[in-house]
Amino acid sequence: MVVPSVATPEARPDTPEPRLMSSSAQQTPPPLVFDAAILSQRPDIPVQFVWPEEDKPTPDAAEELTVPLIDLGGFLSGDPAATAEVSRRVGEACERHGFFQVVNHGIPSALLSEVHSCVEAFFSMPLSEKQRAQRKPGESCGYASSFTGRFANRLPWKETLSFRFSPSPLSPNIVQDYFVHTLGEDFRHFGTIYQNYCEAMSRLSLEIMEVLGMSLGVGRAHFREFFQGNDSIMRLNYYPRCQKPELVLGTGPHCDPTSLTILHQDDVGGLQVFTDGKWRTISPKLNAFVVNIGDTFMALSNGRYKSCLHRAVVNSKVARKSLAFFLCPEMNKIVRPPEGLVNAGHPRAYPDFTWSTLLEFTQKHYRADMKTLDAFTKWILQAEGTAPQ
Repeated sequence: MVVPSVATPEARPDTPEPRLMSSSAQQTPPPLVFDAAILSQRPDIPVQFVWPEEDKPTPDAAEELTVPLIDLGGFLSGDPAATAEVSRRVGEACERHGFFQVVNHGIPSALLSEVHSCVEAFFSMPLSEKQRAQRKPGESCGYASSFTGRFANRLPWKETLSFRFSPSPLSPNIVQDYFVHTLGEDFRHFGTIYQNYCEAMSRLSLEIMEVLGMSLGVGRAHFREFFQGNDSIMRLNYYPRCQKPELVLGTGPHCDPTSLTILHQDDVGGLQVFTDGKWRTISPKLNAFVVNIGDTFMALSNGRYKSCLHRAVVNSKVARKSLAFFLCPEMNKIVRPPEGLVNAGHPRAYPDFTWSTLLEFTQKHYRADMKTLDAFTKWILQAEGTAPQ
């Protein structure tokens, strides 16, 4: 498997040499627009969405990846034996590939049903309506129909709506306010549902951070306190049907640059993880969340826990929906592993950085892949003048 090459947001096809043309020939072709209602019906796939042979989905990737199913019930109730077992199993998964699933997490099934209904309602709207929330260049939030405005090739077959969440008392209704301000009063209900969901995801994230702290031997309070005032991202993903799914990817191979991802899938499979030299699938499980480590937490663990390559595939029969909550530190908080994780056997793996700097790097300088953190480290050291010559 060949990792996608670096692509900056400004990357575009080479411009041909100017030559004399008729006035009609000189007209610039209209920009590519990913309108799911149209493209999901087309048998001819625009070349910008066709992925290289080495990255295209293959049938053997349908093999199930065995990841631990973590029952949080005992941990949340304070049972010591259950807590120790949960800590052990999560630690083993994070050292190997960084993925596990959680059940008995305390998130009401009725809330999950409501958030998925809102996903369906939003992405079923006409493109012009969704574009009222259009993401601006260089920003991480808003509506995006594929990455047609950022990249020239290897485009993902998906639509997304992303928005910020923070538990800060200075912005108690940050999600609800976003929907009302961006889409209007008619979307207040959407905002209320996603405000409630993000608050639940933030609580669950902090509980998982307690488990991660225990599993790393730094105590259950360390990472919980670090992320208490998080500045996180919520993303709604919609993967339309594709007439030739063997040519495209819903999301290309990448590691999440964030700290922790809590993903809820609908009943349509599509998540695949690259581990032990091959792609494998994590199938949806009712009321279970898929959790994975991101690059920022890999740095916080001093490289002990893994941020693993993953992707999403699509199909020709039915659209797929997923909800991803990306836990992130406060923008200017220094990302640095605790002293207990740095010693002679485990020297510092990454320099200090802030989440805002890494976020800017992925939005303006580098297309996230499995080498994002290494490329970011080199970029920081070069800026500081300490990179090896």
